Amino acid sequence: MHRVKVRVVEDALDANATIAAANRADFDRAGVTVVNLMSAPGAGKTSVLERVLGDLGGIRVGVLEGDVQGSLDADRLASLHIPVTQLNTDGGFGGECHLDANMVRSALPSLPLEDLDLLVVENVGNLVCPAEFRIGEDVRIMVSSIAEGEDKPLKYPLMFRAAELVLVNKIDLLPHVDFDLDRFLHHLDAVHPGVPHMVMSARTGEGLDAFRDWLVELPARVRREVPA
Repeated sequence: MHRVKVRVVEDALDANATIAAANRADFDRAGVTVVNLMSAPGAGKTSVLERVLGDLGGIRVGVLEGDVQGSLDADRLASLHIPVTQLNTDGGFGGECHLDANMVRSALPSLPLEDLDLLVVENVGNLVCPAEFRIGEDVRIMVSSIAEGEDKPLKYPLMFRAAELVLVNKIDLLPHVDFDLDRFLHHLDAVHPGVPHMVMSARTGEGLDAFRDWLVELPARVRREVPA
């Protein structure tokens, strides 16, 4: 029974990898750089995007918004006057806790890929499943709120290992919570040595300029890294 279970999981991940490769091929043909933005619920993904996506210079950006139900976050981002497509995962039994490659593929016809330089996929809030499923993205970014506690890299190591950049959000709460930033960064380095990180507050704006600059430079950086 145990061997059968493992085989089923492997088959699902293999199938997802095949579809993710097809997504990536479509993104590459359209010249779109894709970010998979992941976090626990309430870490502040949407708030960060609200503060940075409205001013990316000449970078044409769109968002694919993943949620179990509703369009609250998509509605917030649509106020920035950028293309936003809602993708809900509620297919019964409470809905899926992540976006997989097939879900993203189902949304591609609704995305104006030819008119975008950068697509941000805001994944469903979860600290486990999103890290297991590639969707055809170029980079994965993890948002971690200090309100979650400094032990999260140790408790959910795959999520932090999967990220090419970690955003430490809500530092305006440092005076009000029991959180040791140095200890968090020590744990982060223990599970993903050398991973870049940025410390910020979507509420006050502290640290957001650095992330905005990082996003502006990302499409050109990805193009340079793609083999000729």
